[in-house]
Amino acid sequence: MPSPADPGIAALRADIRRTYDYLEGNRAMKVLHCARSPGVQTVAVYRLGQWLGGQPVLVRLFLEPVFLLLQWSIHVCWGIELPRAARIGPGLYIGHFGGITISRDALIGSNCNLSQNVTIGVAGAGSKRGAPTIGDNVYIAPGARIFGRIRVGNNVQIGANAVVHADIPDDADVVLDPGFNILSFSGKGAGCRVR
Repeated sequence: MPSPADPGIAALRADIRRTYDYLEGNRAMKVLHCARSPGVQTVAVYRLGQWLGGQPVLVRLFLEPVFLLLQWSIHVCWGIELPRAARIGPGLYIGHFGGITISRDALIGSNCNLSQNVTIGVAGAGSKRGAPTIGDNVYIAPGARIFGRIRVGNNVQIGANAVVHADIPDDADVVLDPGFNILSFSGKGAGCRVR
């Protein structure tokens, strides 16, 4: 089960540290790249929104418009929809921008990696309606879709374009089935299917 979201500065530091550690170069270049990274900007605005929710009314009155403008800018400029109501543990890493949608009802553990074109959404009806609960140390590859009241375990890797709508146990690798087709080998012979 994921750890509860830490809305404090420690969670933001863990988020930024994940990006910083992936980068190469000297310290100044890493800091510059972190500052201009869509993923770092997104998590900074997300953590600001969570922090703001626990502040006195007067503080919220003045800072809420700033937060809403920043959140809108992230959505328009980077194509990332990350509502502050989503509960996400520290160490969130967003590697690329574009097409990322996370439900406000999602629960995501610590040290999760999100790639571009990922959806973590609500699905189902009645008592089965809900959003995913995603464990710690989960990698979600480009184009993956995860939806419904399901549980994705810890240490899971979800491959590119996988559609996940059922529970996934800890330590699993999930890939798109049926695989891909090789149409030809150097232009010779018939294609074959690879699973």
